[in-house]
Amino acid sequence: MVIDAHCHAGSGDGMTGPWDTRADLTDYLRRCTAAGIDRSVIFAALGPDYAAGNEEVARIVQAHRGRLMGFVFLDGRMPEAQVQQQLARHVLLHGFRGIKCHKHDAPISRAICRQAALWRLPVLYDVMGDVASIELFAREYPGVNFIIPHLGSFADDWKAQLAIVDHLQRHPNVYTDTAGCRRFDAVVEAVRRGGAHKVLFGSDGPWLHPGLELEKIRLLGLPPAQAALVCGGNLLRLIGQHTGVRRQLFMRYRSQVAVLAAAV
Repeated sequence: MVIDAHCHAGSGDGMTGPWDTRADLTDYLRRCTAAGIDRSVIFAALGPDYAAGNEEVARIVQAHRGRLMGFVFLDGRMPEAQVQQQLARHVLLHGFRGIKCHKHDAPISRAICRQAALWRLPVLYDVMGDVASIELFAREYPGVNFIIPHLGSFADDWKAQLAIVDHLQRHPNVYTDTAGCRRFDAVVEAVRRGGAHKVLFGSDGPWLHPGLELEKIRLLGLPPAQAALVCGGNLLRLIGQHTGVRRQLFMRYRSQVAVLAAAV
């Protein structure tokens, strides 16, 4: 199974660029089918209101049940009570499988990390080239699996993409994805030195063509077992861990489900 671990969906209010205006999946899904991509992780477009964005993603996931899975987009400035409410609502009611946050909004917070540890959810955190900060949160929260997209920098910062390999090697809870990486040798090094078990295929769809991004993985020429890890196995392992803990959390919160279902 091939899974795209990185795709935005829905609309945003920023309108400064495609990333905070609209992420329409019509062409993206058609391209995935043509490229042999079976499933995708989606999360909201960038914007000031992730509560609304998460609701829109939940509707999109529901409309494509079995094809799409959601991650809860959180802002590092959110109070912990709001972080907890968003996770309870979308993990319990909508079956979201992870967390997304972006330094564009704010650096990742202890509130997000604590709740990720509680809910046993992986965190896809765009550090925007600030790869050194991985040393801090990875050590502070060893029980949280962090996926750093774009090999650390969508801006093609080769220093960040080189430095992230060290974190992949030293921290068992640090992973990366390949979305939008233009330096092919950086992807080669991440897999060679970090290990195929630490790298996830991602496209940064719908704005980047998922078939083109997947071809980079195929051109690595990995043995079938390693290619299977990068193309979906690693993601399935990360989102599949600790399902028993999440069932316990559902039992804890089930008296609030009616309230969560009504809240927007």
